[in-house]
Amino acid sequence: MSVKVQESLFTKYLRILVVVSCYWIVSISLVFINKYLLSSDHFKINAPLFITCFQCIITVLLCIFISFLSTVVPSLVSFPNIKITGEILRAVLPLSVIFVAMITFNNLCLKFVGVPFYYIGRSLTTVFNVILTFTVLHQKVSFKAICCCIVIIFGFILGVNEEGISGSLSIQGVLYGVFASFFVSLYSIYMKKILPAVEGSIWRLTFYNNINAIFLFVPLMILFGEMSIVMDFESLNDSYFWTLMTIGGTFGFAIGYVTGLQIKVTSPLTHNISGTAKACAQTVVAVMWFGEDKSPLWWTSNSVVLLGSAAYTRVRQQEMMTEHQRSKQRRDVESNPEEKPLNKT
Repeated sequence: MSVKVQESLFTKYLRILVVVSCYWIVSISLVFINKYLLSSDHFKINAPLFITCFQCIITVLLCIFISFLSTVVPSLVSFPNIKITGEILRAVLPLSVIFVAMITFNNLCLKFVGVPFYYIGRSLTTVFNVILTFTVLHQKVSFKAICCCIVIIFGFILGVNEEGISGSLSIQGVLYGVFASFFVSLYSIYMKKILPAVEGSIWRLTFYNNINAIFLFVPLMILFGEMSIVMDFESLNDSYFWTLMTIGGTFGFAIGYVTGLQIKVTSPLTHNISGTAKACAQTVVAVMWFGEDKSPLWWTSNSVVLLGSAAYTRVRQQEMMTEHQRSKQRRDVESNPEEKPLNKT
């Protein structure tokens, strides 16, 4: 009996290890691939909107393909049935505008800053989460959460300062990172409002979101002159370029799947901790890969941001547990009201 229990525990932990490893590999690889596409010496294509739009096309095609597979071999593949509906596209459109801004500023940030600084450049997401929770959702924010945000802001300022001292600071990249952080936070808040329109399915939302994004990117590409840049691109017929583009799009699709899978086999808290640890590993790998020499204060700034993010995750987890216990107590009282004492005569 104990052997079977040990085997089941081993299988469970092995599955968690595999899923977390896949999340790390896909997420870190996606950052490096996009960085290479956006600012490598090999390509030098100044068309971030075009690259992002192509990755949206790949995501839509993969959704259609996997949805088809789920009807052919439902025992092996599980995916919601999807079809293009104008009503749902219109319902999702406001979120799609935020989505386009989010991934556009994210890629622009990655274009103008190095991968080692990318996490610091995008570190204000938690701060904007707190601000939008208070201003948009009108929910109270605890003093502990505010303290965590102050720590993150301090780490962000320290990182920007050290990047400036080293001479590799890009003001554009920092500003794009701040905007990306804002829209990531805004997206997570408005996504909850739009989910009912797609029956609560993240995959349906991904499908409709990316269809809208494609149509939103086209006029933006024309407005910013990317069409002519793409047409004049020397590597337009290069199979290596399109292979990387396709891989980037596939990884962009996969990150949604592995994120959901990691939350499923662990917990939202563990997912956040894993994401924080992954960011730390990504920074270290990037510094080693690009052979950059960083000062002790630069490493301190990363540590401060990571510490503040991890502390905020822990604070929110404790607050959610407390709120859950209070809700449970209220439900118990409502379902089992105390009997009134009988009057003695």
